[in-house]
Amino acid sequence: MMSVLDALKTRGFVENTTHEQELEAYLGQTGRRCYIGFDPTGASLHVGHLVTIMALCHMQRGGHCPIALVGGGTGMIGDPSGKTEMRQLLTPAMIDENKAGLRAQLSRFIDFSEGRALLLDNADWLIGLEYIPFLRDIGRHFSVNRMIRAESYRVRIDSEEGLNFIEFNYMLLQAYDFYELCRSHDCYLQMGGSDQWGNIVAGVDLIRRKLGRQAFGITFPLIMTAAGVKMGKTHKGAVWLDPQRTTPYEYYQFWINTDDADVPRFLALFTFLPMDEIQRVETLKDADLNLAKTVLAFEATRIAHGRDQAIHAQEATAAVFGARSIPDDLMPSSTIPRGPSMITPETVPTSGVSIDLLTEGIAAFKLFQIAGLVQSGGEARRLVAQGGAYVNGERVEAFDRIFTPADLDEGELLLRAGKKRFHKISVL
Repeated sequence: MMSVLDALKTRGFVENTTHEQELEAYLGQTGRRCYIGFDPTGASLHVGHLVTIMALCHMQRGGHCPIALVGGGTGMIGDPSGKTEMRQLLTPAMIDENKAGLRAQLSRFIDFSEGRALLLDNADWLIGLEYIPFLRDIGRHFSVNRMIRAESYRVRIDSEEGLNFIEFNYMLLQAYDFYELCRSHDCYLQMGGSDQWGNIVAGVDLIRRKLGRQAFGITFPLIMTAAGVKMGKTHKGAVWLDPQRTTPYEYYQFWINTDDADVPRFLALFTFLPMDEIQRVETLKDADLNLAKTVLAFEATRIAHGRDQAIHAQEATAAVFGARSIPDDLMPSSTIPRGPSMITPETVPTSGVSIDLLTEGIAAFKLFQIAGLVQSGGEARRLVAQGGAYVNGERVEAFDRIFTPADLDEGELLLRAGKKRFHKISVL
């Protein structure tokens, strides 16, 4: 059975790890604890946070106990990582409001019931720290020379605004978080984005110095789309996890508009579908690849907003753009509704044929002509040859394939030509 670390690597989550062999052994036993920090700088997380959230989900599914650490304390300072200017300082009231939103969103991905996961706030131990004892006990373990070599600090030092003293303390506080979680909650693994490497390593070092124990770190790569855009950024701005800011329908549309080159990678990162099913998507093209995008959109929306909202978004998309019938053999582990059941009467034109004619048998090319999906037998032959002709969700392999009443599904034949042109044949 594949370990959770190998699963994360296979799916594209892992950029760097510390002490890899020891880390593999640590995760080899169930019930291990790991954590990721989330700054409460806004009331909603967005798609750019999904890699970290999904990593915690995989840890939980692998038998471990994830900790989502809300930075109620560090949020009052602001992490300089990845920023060229100082973050806006938040008031305690703003932080409390943002924390409530983050809790609600994280709870849709992670099961916090009965101790299966923990949701903690570092304000619980940071706010009460006394400055002089903190410097004597914690600050003495940090080298300024080493700190300013960290990428997050170098970028700010070289910027026009520079790095202020408040932000300079952030590495110490994040390292202290890791130390506190290790000491009080038996958590020996911190995960985060690639820009957190310096902060994570500082925490690993502090735990070694203060507790004499081995801790670990994993960082995730920055996810860029095939178009070179940072994941989650669109011409309209961020794609939020809060349904009040980005509706489930808009969320679904974001995923269904994924670039062709990104589909297998995004299925691996942002769904729980088995990798052997995802790997088969790498060979798909054109209309079949668009069907895979539909599965991606459905699964991503289901995870974030629930199955009912995913179905509503799928149906609304069919009403606007035309329905796509998902064949049973395309990523069969997906719970997406398949076949004609997803096609609403309002979106599909219908023609009738007599039962006598169908009993005699109708060739596929003739059916598509009756439906008006092609203008000639020659066009029907080309459609079949290019793999773009479907009846009741199954690809038509031969232009002269004969259809009879035995092929009816609830008294109908649902034809599809190309990506999204549908027509229903009913028996008169």
